Amino acid sequence: MSHPTFDPREFARRVLRTEAAALEAVASRIDDTFAAVADVLFRCRGRVAVIGVGKSSDVGQKTVGTFNSTGTRAYALDATRAVHGDLGAIHPDDVALLLSHSGESDELVRLLAPLKQLATAVVAITGRAGSTLARAADTAIVYGAVTEACPLALAPSSSTTVMLALGDALAFALLERRQFTADEFARFHPAGALGRRLALVSDHMRRGDELRIAPESATVREVFARVRHTGRRTGAIILVDAQGRLAGLFTDSDLARLFENRHDRALDGPIAEVMTRAPAVTTPETKVPVAMDVMRARKFSELPVVDADGKPVGMLDITDLIGLDPAPEGADSHPRVRLADRKSA
Repeated sequence: MSHPTFDPREFARRVLRTEAAALEAVASRIDDTFAAVADVLFRCRGRVAVIGVGKSSDVGQKTVGTFNSTGTRAYALDATRAVHGDLGAIHPDDVALLLSHSGESDELVRLLAPLKQLATAVVAITGRAGSTLARAADTAIVYGAVTEACPLALAPSSSTTVMLALGDALAFALLERRQFTADEFARFHPAGALGRRLALVSDHMRRGDELRIAPESATVREVFARVRHTGRRTGAIILVDAQGRLAGLFTDSDLARLFENRHDRALDGPIAEVMTRAPAVTTPETKVPVAMDVMRARKFSELPVVDADGKPVGMLDITDLIGLDPAPEGADSHPRVRLADRKSA
């Protein structure tokens, strides 16, 4: 039974403040060893093998994910499995990054000698400067003593938070040194929400047989009788001039308005007379969020994609983009385009 005066909210605040204080203390201790470890990782010709035991192994898994997504090739290796054969994963060009708060974990200590022979370098993140790990590593980041947030001072808490943050710091230092770009990040995240927000229009536009393209000289009736497409349906027809450049856009909504207004004669006139001239366009190299901003601001459902010569090469349709770039919470100034708002350039 919990103590009657126990306040879980205040307890949570103390835990967070304890771990925040540990991070602040370690930040003030960063020295040349951080740069030395970062330099070894930067010069690694193979991959970084991140090795830990227990909670440190869990931290290593996350560090590996951050490394891989930001341009540093890495893999996780559990120390317990490593001493039973998984050391075969180590390549001579790899660098081993060992994680241990005490620096005395038996499994890690037993790996030091073979890793010296198998890897190009052994570096470490640890809390104790005099530990076996710190002394045996080629170079080590020693973050020093920290106060664990666990009220029993037993469960790793502040120490794993510090180790996790140092892994992030290394990954981002390498990102900066490599001049890793947002485009490269997107290439490594083809299915992730972050990567999709960095995707190019060319990644999501409709193209080829999915487009409805017709000459501006044709009549409305001819266009709708002859224009065919396959795949996903789009509600807009791209009209081109004699040189194949974009001349205008005509949508299903435009056709519906002709019927509603009883403009039957317009059906046998040139579609150029009723199309939207010089519609808003985008390019294949444009970032998807930029194109979506145009569609939101003007409540378009389709946006033609043109090349450098003004010739249509694709169509961006809102139905393919829903969910890619959700509006920020409470951001009324940038409403998502709804299907009920379907309207075109």
